[in-house]
Amino acid sequence: MGKKHDLDILRKNSETISDYVSSVGERAPAFIERKADYKLDEPASEKLKKRTEDVVLFVFSAEWCPDCHRNVPVLGLIAESTDMEIRVFGHLMRDLKNPKEVWRIPPSPPEVRDFNVRKIPLIIVFNKDGKKIGEIVENPPEGKSLEETLLGIVLNA
Repeated sequence: MGKKHDLDILRKNSETISDYVSSVGERAPAFIERKADYKLDEPASEKLKKRTEDVVLFVFSAEWCPDCHRNVPVLGLIAESTDMEIRVFGHLMRDLKNPKEVWRIPPSPPEVRDFNVRKIPLIIVFNKDGKKIGEIVENPPEGKSLEETLLGIVLNA
């Protein structure tokens, strides 16, 4: 699915999912509420737990984004339940003054350009070698949980 990415650089420029969800809690209580109310798909989570060493997830997120409110806290629960490494490029802001740019950099991280981020959350799944093996844009497919969708990506890699 494309070139190999340097995961160490991506890690250095991002934050853990738990740090991100904690940091946005005050400004975006919907993140905390969703995390408290959501019940993980246990069978899919258990299967994911067996594959956590195989993948690293990076997600692009913003506090103002309704789809991020729905999915990023669930990623936090998945990370807690499976020990999967999930990192966030957060605090994205639209660039309303420049019609040629989707995101204002900063505060949005420059990686939004590297990954051609148009819609968020953008969840990118990498194997441990830094190759992209799949992605989820905005929401999982209708009728599937985020856990099931991630499991499908991991198992088909």
